[in-house]
Amino acid sequence: MKKIIKKTIRLFLTPFVLMDFLKFWKQDKNPRFSLLLSDFYPCIKDKTVKTGFDRHYVYHTSWAARKVKEINPPFHTDISSSLYFAGIVSAFVPVKFYDYRPAQLKLSGVESGACDLTKMQFKDNSIKSLSCMHTVEHIGLGRYGDTIDPNGDIKATRELSRVLTVGGHLIFVVPVGKPKIEFNAHRIYSYEQVPSLFPDLKLVEFSMVTDMVEQGDFIKNADPNLVQYQNYACGCFLFKK
Repeated sequence: MKKIIKKTIRLFLTPFVLMDFLKFWKQDKNPRFSLLLSDFYPCIKDKTVKTGFDRHYVYHTSWAARKVKEINPPFHTDISSSLYFAGIVSAFVPVKFYDYRPAQLKLSGVESGACDLTKMQFKDNSIKSLSCMHTVEHIGLGRYGDTIDPNGDIKATRELSRVLTVGGHLIFVVPVGKPKIEFNAHRIYSYEQVPSLFPDLKLVEFSMVTDMVEQGDFIKNADPNLVQYQNYACGCFLFKK
């Protein structure tokens, strides 16, 4: 009863949804579904002029999927990136996905396992196509139950370099802008800080999702000088060993 009362109150506190509800109810002459107040589920933020989306995650995963397609490896290894990326890429390239907190992802073309990014179980020079996106900025801040370590990100990037085979590619994404730590969420890196984390790798491409709309949403082959004017942009780096 309390649940129904709460939903009824919510209904009357959202007048535009109430009006739509009454219009629907009047027009539904031959109902095919039950229509009860107890099932009321107002989504008051969705009636927008344009479809909103997380610019970082839509753009960087789309960019990375295109990179995997260009590399065209026999399989791709991903460390703790978006599960949407792993799931979609597995439609055209088999993916081995690893996370500090293993994901119960069951799809054809996907293998899922556990991995500590600061001490990975893989052999030196053993992975040809590798990605780690929007992940390293968290390492060592305790956000996901990992050990507090100010140098956690350095240890993680050394591991990524170690396991990448000569001639192999690393797809790497972190927040970029004015360098700082927003504890315990993430680090934000300057442009210069990122290549310095990978002294054994060559930077092939730098693209960016800006946080300033007037500069454009996604810039392929971005000017590194733009990074200093960002607060929380998304840096997309393609490295080769």
